[in-house]
Amino acid sequence: MTRYDGDSERTFAALPPAHGKGFALTWWGQAWLKALEETALDLSQLKAGRRLARAGAVGAVSVRPGRITALVRGRNRTAHRADVLLEELTGDQWDRFLEMAVERAGHVAALLDREMPPHLVEDAAATGIELLPGMGDLEPQCGCEAWDHCAHTAALCYQVARLLDQDPFVLLLMRGRGERGLLNDLQARSTATAKSRPEPTDASARPEPEGVDAAEAYGMGDILPPLPVLPELPKPGTPPSLDTETPAGPGVDPGALEFLAACTAVEAHRLLAEALRTDPEQHLTGTELRLDQDVIRLAAGSPVGGVAERLVDGSGRSREGLATAVRAWRTGGAAALAVLDEEWTVEGETLARARAALESAWDADDRPALRAKGNRWTVVGAPGQLRLGRDGRWWPYRKERGRWAPAGGPTQDPGTALAAVRLAGEEQA
Repeated sequence: MTRYDGDSERTFAALPPAHGKGFALTWWGQAWLKALEETALDLSQLKAGRRLARAGAVGAVSVRPGRITALVRGRNRTAHRADVLLEELTGDQWDRFLEMAVERAGHVAALLDREMPPHLVEDAAATGIELLPGMGDLEPQCGCEAWDHCAHTAALCYQVARLLDQDPFVLLLMRGRGERGLLNDLQARSTATAKSRPEPTDASARPEPEGVDAAEAYGMGDILPPLPVLPELPKPGTPPSLDTETPAGPGVDPGALEFLAACTAVEAHRLLAEALRTDPEQHLTGTELRLDQDVIRLAAGSPVGGVAERLVDGSGRSREGLATAVRAWRTGGAAALAVLDEEWTVEGETLARARAALESAWDADDRPALRAKGNRWTVVGAPGQLRLGRDGRWWPYRKERGRWAPAGGPTQDPGTALAAVRLAGEEQA
């Protein structure tokens, strides 16, 4: 939720925790974080700020020309006012920016679509106007009296990166111009420019539309904005009913056949969705399933009656064990089943990487006590466990009724995985 105070200040409600999510998805949000990370002298403060932002410790964010402000709660829950300053553009710089923008209709259209394409930023830079902050441009001020970026100002910057992903006008407001005033000025200048152009007397005298040289367009391929996202996939279809007056042939179970047809439609939908997926965190294995794995896949289709009983018998597991395996399948397919069933010895470079990840996931005074056995690290005195997959990802597990069960999907960060264990416990409480 956003509150507007005139056109000179916007206040954004506190964002929810960002467990396992990146802070910047757009290129301009990433440029903002790059300016932060190149400025800070103490990388440990950046890491602490990132954890605070992930945990939802940043309150409502106020954005106004030259400054962003929020109350940020530290690890001891003490709130500090954090400010980050960014130099405003001068009146002359804004005039040059607006004149440049109205010369190309694409720039105005991009701003109306709440986008900041690379060529808009490059054209602005060519006129001496730097919209995005550079190294050293983000100046921190905090109530904790730190002289450099502290955890509180770093957390605020990470949270603002999420706001910038949604709306680049946040950056333009920091640079000195509010959204409504900027768009009104663009519209007025566009109208004045159109009226000042002489109308051609005949069609042959009209100028050719402005284009882009082919070689130039090809050379810009690595900085062009990404293609639009694909449309959402429709839901799997429903197979026809086999409940007819014609009796089934010997050995044919119509209910089981209907169930298999429905599962096939769902699996085809999953395979298509996986082929289109771009997020490696959610990627499922595409190898051919073994018979015991396929039984779990079918059981995940919520069979009833005799079909469910046959799957229990064919799985080689107890009812509780099959339910746990189905739960694992739903979090990550065959890869999740392997993590559920396999315990293997972590050695060599893999062990060194795992230990480094565990070492860097928490500060020394926050690090939980872990007991290692194979690829499993169990939290001492708590029902939580981290399991390392053979692909290097961490899987959260939680002990429920004496049995270890998956508590979420995989992640590259063991700290995020353990946070998922705690969240699963809170949801069940």
